[in-house]
Amino acid sequence: MSLVHVAGNPALDLVGTVAERGTTDLDELTDAATLAQWFVDAGIVDRAPRVTTEDLRAAVRLREHLHALVTALVAGAAPPPAGRAAVNRLARLPGPVPQLGPDGSVVRRGPAAACLAAVARAATELYDRDDGAVVRWCADDRCTHPFLDRSRSKQRRWCDMATCGDRAKVRRYRGRTS
Repeated sequence: MSLVHVAGNPALDLVGTVAERGTTDLDELTDAATLAQWFVDAGIVDRAPRVTTEDLRAAVRLREHLHALVTALVAGAAPPPAGRAAVNRLARLPGPVPQLGPDGSVVRRGPAAACLAAVARAATELYDRDDGAVVRWCADDRCTHPFLDRSRSKQRRWCDMATCGDRAKVRRYRGRTS
């Protein structure tokens, strides 16, 4: 899965930018332009900010801290101190600024650092859930995308039914018909 936004939280989607973690470790944040577009696609800003190589490095560092935090959260463990410190440090920074346009539309803008601050704030929301959602890892062997399970039964298995869930159905079907 590459650069998808199916998790229900930008921090989880940032973790998902490494596909097949632990096997092929395919990093989907390959350059500054990709990260800039990711910020827009994640709904953090409406216009891609200027992103430097250092901004990209900061995003990758944050992603790795978020992965450790999500791993601990899913396991019911305390947040790792380094990840907690990194998220707290970034969450204190100013985020994107919403501005009212002449036509009444709201536009969110900000530099890359503000976008990372928004992602860090989204990570803190994972620990303060009041909607009953549960953080899970996708059950697809090839997918390592975390997601918020908001289903009534809390039994959702796939980050996205149209991709990972479909792949699993096809494998089961082929296994029965072979």
